[in-house]
Amino acid sequence: MTDTYRMPAEWTEHEGCLMAWPVREELWGATLAEVKREYAEVARAIAEFEPVTMVAPPGHGEDARSHCGAVVTVVELPLDDSWFRDSAPLIVLDGEGRRAGVDFRFNAWGGKHHPWEADDRIGALLLEHLGVPAVRSEMVLEGGAITVDGEGTLITTEQCLLHPNRNPGLTREQIEAELKLRLGVTKVVWLPYGGLLDTETDGHVDGVCAFAAPGKVVVQLPSDPEHPDYARMRANRAVLEHSTDAQGRPFEIVDVPQAAFVEVDGREVEVCYLNHYLANGAVVVPVADHPADEGALAVLAGAYPGRKVVGVRSRVIAWGGGGIHCITQQVPAARV
Repeated sequence: MTDTYRMPAEWTEHEGCLMAWPVREELWGATLAEVKREYAEVARAIAEFEPVTMVAPPGHGEDARSHCGAVVTVVELPLDDSWFRDSAPLIVLDGEGRRAGVDFRFNAWGGKHHPWEADDRIGALLLEHLGVPAVRSEMVLEGGAITVDGEGTLITTEQCLLHPNRNPGLTREQIEAELKLRLGVTKVVWLPYGGLLDTETDGHVDGVCAFAAPGKVVVQLPSDPEHPDYARMRANRAVLEHSTDAQGRPFEIVDVPQAAFVEVDGREVEVCYLNHYLANGAVVVPVADHPADEGALAVLAGAYPGRKVVGVRSRVIAWGGGGIHCITQQVPAARV
């Protein structure tokens, strides 16, 4: 793979969106039926703007079809879990707009769930299905751990990428070098923190910061001093305030001060508005049926002018450890 490949920003035109059908009973337990309804609602919302392919484990395709309807294409491939932001490949483009897919290793967020071997193999199977050439990286990386602007800048968190349960044999400099080689970035901005409560992913960046446009980021900045990330997110913001992107631009920062804590199956969880998906012409945002929803949707509408903002109930998805961004993976369109 040459250095002419670069991962495009998430607002680049998509050929479609990949999702994976949730079936893992040991994760979802009594919430499995409800989370299937939420996944299907997310899939149908995105399908209003771009094609959606739902990948179901063998034998579960009809279940996915009955929930999602005809607007979603369902295919069956071996899977362990249903978080395609992290196990699906990352598509990169060369200077001519031709695609390749980087297939990073996947180890279930540091071995938190077993088995994970099918999810480590799914990247290659998806690239074969898409007809996109595959490039294998031996570094463990989940897509939710990074956000890129398509112009050379990548933002991540030290809390996640430097955690010893991912790549204990690699230094920070070696991790950064692999990101630059495989994703075509020239500058990595390291935020100190992901979410304190995000123990499932060890602090993915997609819960705290996202590129909204070149030179522009949306950040989680809870307004309540009692929020567990009140000080931590201000430390992240300070890093961004004193950083520039790969083009030398200071960051325009859009704060999302709202937070939504709800109870699901006897446990309090936070539904993260930052964990949204950029579809063609739209922003599909997790909502919680909470008073904070309206304000967060308004902030995001301002951050993404010209896009339709669509809120989709994602309470149980949050209970499982993620949001809409976590369960989706864009397939950028080739430009040839």
